[in-house]
Amino acid sequence: MSVQRAAPGQRVAPLELFFDLVVVFAITQVTTFLSQNPTWGGLFRGMLLLGALWWAWSAYAWLTNALDPEEGYVRLAMFAAIAAMLIVSLAAPGAFGSDALTFAIAYSVVRGLHLLLFAIAGRGDEDLLHAIARLAPAAALASVLLVSAAVTHGPARLALWSAAIAVIYLAPLVYGMRGFHISPDHFVERYGLIIIIALGESIVAIGVGASGLDLDAGVIAAALLGFTVIACLWWSYFDWSIYVARARLAEATGPARAAFARDAYAYLHMPMVAGIVLFAFGLKTTLADVGGSLAIVPALGLCGGIALYLIAHVVLRLRIGGGLGVGRPAALVLVLALIGVAWAVPALAALSLVASVCVALIAYEFFRHREGRAWIRARRGEFTLDEVRGVEARARSTTSRATSPDGDGAHDPGDAAIAEPAPQHDAP
Repeated sequence: MSVQRAAPGQRVAPLELFFDLVVVFAITQVTTFLSQNPTWGGLFRGMLLLGALWWAWSAYAWLTNALDPEEGYVRLAMFAAIAAMLIVSLAAPGAFGSDALTFAIAYSVVRGLHLLLFAIAGRGDEDLLHAIARLAPAAALASVLLVSAAVTHGPARLALWSAAIAVIYLAPLVYGMRGFHISPDHFVERYGLIIIIALGESIVAIGVGASGLDLDAGVIAAALLGFTVIACLWWSYFDWSIYVARARLAEATGPARAAFARDAYAYLHMPMVAGIVLFAFGLKTTLADVGGSLAIVPALGLCGGIALYLIAHVVLRLRIGGGLGVGRPAALVLVLALIGVAWAVPALAALSLVASVCVALIAYEFFRHREGRAWIRARRGEFTLDEVRGVEARARSTTSRATSPDGDGAHDPGDAAIAEPAPQHDAP
């Protein structure tokens, strides 16, 4: 039985989608955990839990970008990892309680199999083997910290959990990404699918939240408003952002490409997913009592989740090299302001305000950048960032001539994905 390296331009394999079925369950478990623990402590523990689950999924996304998961004995190892991930998901609600040790051991197995498979992928590639060797001690230390947390109680358990998550996330920054090779098409598709999974979990939250309730006008309105927000989140990612990020990834080479993949995908997609999960938690709570007011933590989930999602998009734009922009930062400020309102008004009203901001953002971007987004979507990532800058510059010039009497009026720099030159090189 042979091991086969991933081919350039390969698509996501069915076995990867099978892995994601377990991840869907894991994300649902986090939302359930938050719903059962709607406190500040529950919110903190829920985000630690999601942070651990996210890194496990992301690690396998990087692995299958380098290794064909369906060939040779790698397939059997992947099935073992999926089985271990299932146990992780089952133990997730009790990860800080009675199932802490089960969670820690199963999570350690998931990470151990990942390192083993990556070492197999690195045979014959000295740079990749060195990259894995640099990160392996941090993975082992994180597993030791989680197991240690499982046999302690109280503040010490949370402290050890926090240390484990810090080790996991800081290691790639400390040791760099030299040696990793990224296939842009597969990588972008892989991370796009996890966004779909998170959005799908929000749809599930609507169903679970409405289960057992009378489908009166309030519940139906809340379900439709929740769907509207979810659709706007989908639009904000898949309409054009995904293609601009793909173009930036494809333009970079060597360690710079791996560093961008780390920052834009492994790091910045985590708050996107966390924001969606927090919104699902707030939405589920809203459906339970549309006429009542939300407690402060569910209100934070409803509005702060969208804010976290938008923060990730704004930082991603900066990482691409496009400046701050207008539309998404403005929407971010508005939803942050709504946090102070959401717990003081009926839950349905708070959800309506969040949906209004999201719809306004999508409408603004659609009409403000009609030509640019159409050009991007027509090429689906098969372009350079310089080409997009040219399209946006021509669109702004046309707008300025149309609105200025002398044809030379000042114009808003706009909210284009890349209104400023992107840096030519990234530090490894």
